[in-house]
Amino acid sequence: MRVSLVTETYPPEINGVALTVQSLARGVRELGHDVSLVRPRQPAVDEPSGFSELLVPGAAIPNYPGLRFGLPAYRRVLAFWRQQRPDAVYVATEGPLGWAALRAARHLGIPVATGFHTRFDDYLNHYGMKMLTPLAFAWLRRFHNRAHATLVPTRELQTFLAGKGFRNVCQLRRAVDLGQFHPRHRDETLRAQWGLSHDDLAVIYVGRIAPEKNLDLTVRAFRELASRQPRARFIWVGDGPARAKLAHDNPDFIFAGIQRGDDLSRHYASGDLFLFASLSETFGNVTLEAMASGVATVAFDYGAAREHITDPAFGCAIPCDDPDGFVAAAVAIAGDDTRRRGMALNGRLSLHELRADTVARCF
Repeated sequence: MRVSLVTETYPPEINGVALTVQSLARGVRELGHDVSLVRPRQPAVDEPSGFSELLVPGAAIPNYPGLRFGLPAYRRVLAFWRQQRPDAVYVATEGPLGWAALRAARHLGIPVATGFHTRFDDYLNHYGMKMLTPLAFAWLRRFHNRAHATLVPTRELQTFLAGKGFRNVCQLRRAVDLGQFHPRHRDETLRAQWGLSHDDLAVIYVGRIAPEKNLDLTVRAFRELASRQPRARFIWVGDGPARAKLAHDNPDFIFAGIQRGDDLSRHYASGDLFLFASLSETFGNVTLEAMASGVATVAFDYGAAREHITDPAFGCAIPCDDPDGFVAAAVAIAGDDTRRRGMALNGRLSLHELRADTVARCF
């Protein structure tokens, strides 16, 4: 089978969509299928993907340093698929390139599915454009309903979108690389650089450092637990528009910047407690990566946490309307070594079915 994947973000960019599409592409190819990519060119940082691909012009996304979106390239996509006609198309992003690809697939009569990865309508609430939220949601619905199916990572999102007029919404679970994210990558030398001994507590956050991630609550939870464990340190992995202010207001925080590959694995596994208070995710890959790395996790009960923290032994999934509960859980788990280590072990074991080949077969 010949499959073409369309995405406006791809590694070396670091975000959930880019890494999910890369994992899917590799998984489908390993099953013996032919895979091609359509994506924006990434000046100065582009790397060969290893797939047959069409690179199109792109432009920078405001407030998202290092990320780009693809410009409309309808005629180029049409010509590419006429030359290498796919049996099916998957459009992972709803930007100008995604719209052009969806139109091209429909014109050629190629079955096409879309992926609902990002709640752009919800993001507007965090950037002073709340009044545009209904328009953004209607725009998303119009886009996805032009495809034959919309793929989502959780049953919760499947039910929600189906109830809002999205047609043929199907669940496709996310994979996590259990080799890359593994407790064996724990690095005591790295922890020493953070000023921690073997028994000290490393609290870690991985992701975009931005307003939509509910950072104020994350900081509040750390301050509460640190009042009881003054040697605890908070390590932030990632970058974003809120980093400068966060660093200014919290000079004791450690900012590790964007990490990739083995370095990212070491940072995850060298943590002891992962705090993720975001309420703006469609999924939240970082939740799975932390659990796979053997790090006790506190998150809100939706997205990846609702799907995979199905037992208190696996981690802590707090009701979304209970910020005080999030803080209390962080404090309790930070102070209970036995419980925290049990979560670290059981959380990883609970993910054994989420391999890339399993997800690719479902796709």
